[in-house]
Amino acid sequence: MSDDSERFRRVAGAFTDRVRAVPEGAWENPAPCEGWVARDVVRHLVGWMPGLFLETPGLPVPEIPDVDDDPLGAWLAVRDALQAALDDPEVAGREYDMPAGRVTVGESISRFGTGDVLVHTWDLARATGQDETLDPDEVHRLLDGMVAMEGPMRASGHYGPRVEVPADAPEQDRLIAFSGRVP
Repeated sequence: MSDDSERFRRVAGAFTDRVRAVPEGAWENPAPCEGWVARDVVRHLVGWMPGLFLETPGLPVPEIPDVDDDPLGAWLAVRDALQAALDDPEVAGREYDMPAGRVTVGESISRFGTGDVLVHTWDLARATGQDETLDPDEVHRLLDGMVAMEGPMRASGHYGPRVEVPADAPEQDRLIAFSGRVP
């Protein structure tokens, strides 16, 4: 297994655990992303990831259940397809063009997907009253990468302004605040 594959497996596994543990009636709880509810966190990942990581490089996109009817099933369909792509060295090594340049399927999922799943794990946990603890190694890796890309990241419109936290705040709080959320 590649590092990209194992990292995604860990991060996606934590998100899967949170999706499975959403209490009854909590899918409509407000999420940290403005205007979103808990279900929208899953809808977001299920909505963008298959197109960029599967369809664009010419890979099959699985049938995905409707998030409104089956948020867990929708997430599992996407997670399993992405994990299968990462687990197959030939597929993971397939190159394709993205707006950020030419990358492999493995690199694209690692650079853009794994971190998004990580932060949205926190969002879903916060919205549904679950454990908000994230993998500290992934938090460190993502925060370092985001700080280095702050200009383009903010210009993309996908992130709100950084929330100020004390310089000695825990690294996870700094990541969450950097991504525009209140830890």
